[in-house]
Amino acid sequence: MLKFYFNGSPNPTKVALFLEEAGIAFQPMPVDTRKGDQFKPEYLAVNPNAKVPAIDDDGVKVFDSNAILLYLAEKTGKFLPANTPANRGELLSWLMFVATGVGPFSGQAVHFKHFAPEKVDYAHNRYQFEAQRHFAILNDHLAERRYVVGDTYTIVDMDVWGWARMIPFILGEEAVAKYPNIKRLVDEITARPAAAKAMALKDKFTFKAEMDDEARSNMFRHLKTRAA
Repeated sequence: MLKFYFNGSPNPTKVALFLEEAGIAFQPMPVDTRKGDQFKPEYLAVNPNAKVPAIDDDGVKVFDSNAILLYLAEKTGKFLPANTPANRGELLSWLMFVATGVGPFSGQAVHFKHFAPEKVDYAHNRYQFEAQRHFAILNDHLAERRYVVGDTYTIVDMDVWGWARMIPFILGEEAVAKYPNIKRLVDEITARPAAAKAMALKDKFTFKAEMDDEARSNMFRHLKTRAA
């Protein structure tokens, strides 16, 4: 059975959405990053990058949420657009747009907005700007289409949903109104039964909630390096 290593953050949640949508049986393997589970040897054997998520599909190990979505979609033949060169190009382009832009810039925007131990205006402004810029591109793209790749619900929409549903936390509550087309997509996906199951998965397990010294040491290891 497929082992799914996860926590409740955006990247694992979008993989959980695919697993639920596709009806794939899986063994949930919680990884509490605030406790340092990501650095345990048994997890590093699956994901040497010490991030979540990862899967072990009967010996096939895949890490990075975008790689996992593409792997599972191609394995099952589900949630892919019609197999044409144009659709393939569009799928890969937008998948990588999320992988290299939306996700990283949103993650850094969250860090400098909520978790950085010192206020760094330049970093905060840069990542807020880039997160806004990427969401604006997506919002414009969705203005005349239902989904990111044509009229087909695909892994790219799942990929976008993982981060876009967190816009209030990333950019502030008032930011949602700036991206009505993204909100439409997020609301549609969130209403799906599979999304409810994906979001509820974390609630079946106990994860460390406190952002104390232990959590900061495990999640922001550069602080430990700087202190040394």
